[in-house]
Amino acid sequence: MNSLEDWELRMMELEEKLQPIAKRPVDITRPGWFERLQAGAPPLDEAGVRDAAERLVVEIIAGYAQGTDQTKKAIRRLFQEYESVSWAATLSVPRTTNDGLRQHLIFFSIKDQGRDSRDALLTLQEICQDARNAGLEIAPVLREIAAMSSDENKYGMGSTRQMFLRRC
Repeated sequence: MNSLEDWELRMMELEEKLQPIAKRPVDITRPGWFERLQAGAPPLDEAGVRDAAERLVVEIIAGYAQGTDQTKKAIRRLFQEYESVSWAATLSVPRTTNDGLRQHLIFFSIKDQGRDSRDALLTLQEICQDARNAGLEIAPVLREIAAMSSDENKYGMGSTRQMFLRRC
């Protein structure tokens, strides 16, 4: 079985466990809703899948970085299709080291703006600010990851590749 097939099977299993959490309604008209949301367990912990999800994401990041354009496109499709996994998956490495920054930017490239380019831009700004605050030189890493990113303007606010290049 190739890695893409294995990754998809594992994502399907994670999706099944994370979807009820991701799709659970939140009543934002109820006082204290945000505090209750913040006080709850992170979705990966609530579903009991943190280790499996983190291992999978690390494998996929490595495969994406070394993969062909076709492989990269297939990986981006997985994260588009398995919305709950894409929503809940995180990296435990800090953004404040060169390797951590690179991993976070590759993961951003994989998610390819998710469902909302405005949220994606805010996330990218936060990643870059954390790295800058740590004294990292981010422009070379942004250019490297831009080269492996999608050039599709999905939502009219530019492609993921353009988002990276504008931050340089």
